[in-house]
This record gives sequence, structure tokens and C-alpha cells, in this order.
Amino acid sequence: MTDHSAADDRDLIASLIERDEAAFVGLVERYQGPLLRLALVYAGSRAIAEEIVQETWLGVLQGIENFQNRSSFKTWLFRILVNRARTRAERERRTVPFSEFGDAADAGTEALPAVAADRFVGAHEPQWADHWAVPPTAWGSSPEELLLMRETLDFVEGVIAGLPPAQREAITLRDVEGWSAEEVCNVLGISETNQRVLLHRARSRVRGALERHFDTGRP
Repeated sequence: MTDHSAADDRDLIASLIERDEAAFVGLVERYQGPLLRLALVYAGSRAIAEEIVQETWLGVLQGIENFQNRSSFKTWLFRILVNRARTRAERERRTVPFSEFGDAADAGTEALPAVAADRFVGAHEPQWADHWAVPPTAWGSSPEELLLMRETLDFVEGVIAGLPPAQREAITLRDVEGWSAEEVCNVLGISETNQRVLLHRARSRVRGALERHFDTGRP
């Protein structure tokens, strides 16, 4: 996502408060794509995701006069989407209860391994204990070319879609949208530690799936 300055947003917001239609169109053009991609994390279909985004923009119009710049407009906007998406998902039972998102979802995950234990040499081999038994391997002479293939990108999107909800949120915002850790924590309402754990586990799962996809010899 293109990084727009807070000053750019402030100009549009000031105009939107005055009910300038062009300002609203400008904000929609700027954020519609990222909003839809995040809504798809929660929704069972693109149609539902689009409805969630529409509800988000309605929330913006209803609440813009109360926006006080204590956070960035982008953070405020995406909080509206996350809150509406979670509420709708719980109400329609299309995903998991609200309590399974954020801190509550991954309490104690720090103790869980991000990589399967059987990929390391055990304590019975003292010379190589805790070394890789099945190390990560290269995906070919030109992994950049592989990652640019549409088929591979579609595969990665499918893997992300199958992640636990909290991990899916974190990797979508950090790696798909390119947000900073601070922005993700502010929008999702999670601690920096949990954000780091969620992202690490999500990336590990995607990496493992890609290894198997490229037939690197793992079962």
C-alpha cells in the first residue's frame, strides 16, 4: 500500500468535515483496497467483505466530526473496520468468537514452537543437539522468480487464509499491507510481544507450506 502522509489525510479530513464529496472520494480511493483485503480476513465471501467495507465508510461519515487526531486517521479508520468485522463475524457465526482474536487468542503461544521439534537433532546426539536435522532448503536457483509467479502468490494467499484468525490478521497487515509493528498493535489492540509472536508463527507456517509446495523433500 502506498504510504500517504498524515498531512495529506488531514487536508482531506478537514474538507470531509465540511461535507466535501471530493474529499470523501479521495479517501475511498486511497484506502478502499487495503480495507477490502483486511475485511476478507474475517468474511466468508468477497460480497460480505465489501459490505463490511461499506459499513466502515458509513461509520466514517457518521463519526468524522468526532475524530480528534489522537491517532492517525489510518489507525482510526482500520479500527472501525476491525470492530465492525469482528462484530459481524461473531453475530453471523462465520468465523470464531471475538474472544479468540488478539491477546486472548494466543495467550501462552510463546511456549509453543514455531518450527516442528522433529526438524532438530535431539539430545541423544550431544555433538549436534538442537542443530537442524531437516534444515530449510532453497526453493531453486532463483526464488525471486518463483515468488513472482501468479500460481505461487495464489498459493500463499490460500495458506494465509487458512491460518488461525489472529495470525492471519498480523501477517496480512505486516507482510501484505506493509504496516509497522506499532500500527498493527494499535489497530488490533494487542501487545508488541503478542504481535511479534503471532507474526513469527504465521511466517513459519507459510514458510513450511512453501517448502512442501516446492517439493523440497519434506514428508
